[in-house]
Amino acid sequence: MRRRAIVRFLVMAASVSIVIGCQGMKEPPTVRSATLPDSADQMLIGVTTYLTDAGVRRAELKSDTALMYEDNTRTELRKVNTIFYTITGTQNATLTSKEGTYNMRLGTMEARGNVFVNSTEGRKLTTPQLRYDPGRNEISSDSTFRLTMPDGRTVQGIGFISDPDLNSIRILKRVQASGQRVTIPKQ
Repeated sequence: MRRRAIVRFLVMAASVSIVIGCQGMKEPPTVRSATLPDSADQMLIGVTTYLTDAGVRRAELKSDTALMYEDNTRTELRKVNTIFYTITGTQNATLTSKEGTYNMRLGTMEARGNVFVNSTEGRKLTTPQLRYDPGRNEISSDSTFRLTMPDGRTVQGIGFISDPDLNSIRILKRVQASGQRVTIPKQ
């Protein structure tokens, strides 16, 4: 009985000392852990990679977050910003999107979610999705798009194939166009 009283006293004394010790403490620091979503192999923050063709830099791909999958050959990107370059290394266009996918095996990139392409000459393209192939130096999509020229002319359509600076664009299906009428002379 005497042992029980001693054990109770020790437990009560320990409890009181813990409560008294905790009263002076500030709130404990929170620890943010970067857990890997789904089955990602790796998660990288603030990523920059170069898309090349035969050793020539065609684009600089930046991402806020990169999730690596399939033995690090497929990368899911968040907050994508891409700078396109000519074969001589001059910047000719930029791309921004909410997310994208970079396929390391193929060297291709797909942008999704509010995709904007702006050429250095003032042409602007908006679309929900597009693909970039550095080997062909082309962007393409089978989605809706809107192309705005520097003089204010616009073209809306479904699907296109173009170089990244929107200089040579092939429209697969035009839906609407506005601006001045252009007459092509007969030869």
